[in-house]
Amino acid sequence: MKQNNYNQDESNYIIGRNAVTEALKAGNPINQIFVTSMSGSLGAICNLAKKQGIPVKTADARKLDTMSNGGNHQGVCAEAACAEYASVADILAVSEKKGTKPFLILCDGIEDPHNLGAIIRTAEAAGADGVILPKRRSASLTQTVFKTSAGAASWLPVARVSNLATEMIALKKLGLWFYGADMNGSPATQTDLKGAIGLVIGSEGFGLSEPVKAQCDAIISLPMFGKVNSLNASVAAGILMYEAVRQRND
Repeated sequence: MKQNNYNQDESNYIIGRNAVTEALKAGNPINQIFVTSMSGSLGAICNLAKKQGIPVKTADARKLDTMSNGGNHQGVCAEAACAEYASVADILAVSEKKGTKPFLILCDGIEDPHNLGAIIRTAEAAGADGVILPKRRSASLTQTVFKTSAGAASWLPVARVSNLATEMIALKKLGLWFYGADMNGSPATQTDLKGAIGLVIGSEGFGLSEPVKAQCDAIISLPMFGKVNSLNASVAAGILMYEAVRQRND
């Protein structure tokens, strides 16, 4: 949605060179692009935008600072609706098209946009089919998420659902099994993650919510050998994703 007032919710803008480039390559709807210069790597972004008929305007750094709410825009802001969500059916269609068993990532209350962006980035790299978020008590697809994901949010479908536990019940009827991450779970390396699965990552401070945990078919954990008994949510998610990748590729 096009806006004239630049001091708005950050979800109206995608910022940063990688994030804007990937959004253009993915064909995301963009109204216009603002750059501080049309040369160098910014020039490449300008050329890509012009090929798609997207207006490019020059603006000083202060205007971009306002658009990005002080974020690290790297000289480029794309006016767009970051909150372009897919449906769960869209995500399931990804695995069907690939001819593989569904591999989903569910985020149960991830509120830090940097963590969500990092999870999306790893999920895309690991070949996951998509990410599912709850509509409440969760970070959404803001410019911070897009930038932290290094553009992966332009490629990986992300769905939002009213109730994560209810959605898990529906997906179980389609043959999916859900594995929740918790320090008291069984070792992930000893759990079969080769089938149609959803990895469920709990919130940064409280872990899995009780309704979501109740719908998990198993609780899995990572070995901890240090004195700190927990990992950052996005780090734990990344390790679990690649454990699933390792098993699924064997």
